[in-house]
Amino acid sequence: MLQQLLPHEKDLGGGFKVRRLLPAAQRQSVGPFVFFDHFGPVTEQPQNQHDVRPHPHIGLATVTYLFSGAIMHRDSLGYAQKIEPGAINWMTAGRGIVHSERKPAELADASYINHGIQLWAALPLAFEEAEPAFAHTPAHAIPQVRVGDALVRVLIGEAFGAQSPVVTYAPTLYLDISLPAKCELTLPPLAAELALYLVDAAVQVDDQPMAAQSLVLLTPGQPTRISAAGPVRLMAIGGAPLDGRRYIWWNFVSSRKERIAQAAKDWEAGDFAGVAGDSEFIPLPATRFTVP
Repeated sequence: MLQQLLPHEKDLGGGFKVRRLLPAAQRQSVGPFVFFDHFGPVTEQPQNQHDVRPHPHIGLATVTYLFSGAIMHRDSLGYAQKIEPGAINWMTAGRGIVHSERKPAELADASYINHGIQLWAALPLAFEEAEPAFAHTPAHAIPQVRVGDALVRVLIGEAFGAQSPVVTYAPTLYLDISLPAKCELTLPPLAAELALYLVDAAVQVDDQPMAAQSLVLLTPGQPTRISAAGPVRLMAIGGAPLDGRRYIWWNFVSSRKERIAQAAKDWEAGDFAGVAGDSEFIPLPATRFTVP
């Protein structure tokens, strides 16, 4: 039997709720991915307060992908990038970065639908303390291929003869798959660890019914047959297994608990570089991280 992870709802503040699939009690990671949030579709109104104030990260890379809407990214390196549908935004935290995710100024008085996915990829041990960096890959630079009746966008990694231009620190796969109604797709074992997220509809995975908005952990080394009664959008994530255990607390990921404790102290002391022109920040959680 295939393992299926169901989401649990998280309120990020201001009524902005997400479906969180990773980390889960049954599984911490799939390939390098240790965090999976699906947000929306949610209608943003002028009165909404869904901005994410400046906050820190270490030891990971954030991967942001929108189906619709827009988010304004700003970070402590000085990057200001409007994230739009179809683009991949990869932010390497490494030894430490701070960023905010806010409503673009030109949409302040508009109503629009935000819908997308944010992932965290844990950095390999050799790169946990890498220099922070930000890379934006526009939608037009992402390759897409027709596989039978399915349309596959190769967001990260290599699949079906197409190679994404996104640079990663370890073998990583991320696909956006559109499958029409009453069609099938056979997904090869494209990565050592692989999972399938059902964005908007239920499907049959190897003849097993799987619910919409669930993450299905696929059988390693085996092809997977996917069929849908109606049109469906699917995300495939995976890659090489992590090179050791990771600890996750708040916005920090590390192979060492002591490093997370230090990052928390540094944020509380104001020792992280800030986002230019933005004096707001998210404080540490009330329940603090402790090292036994």
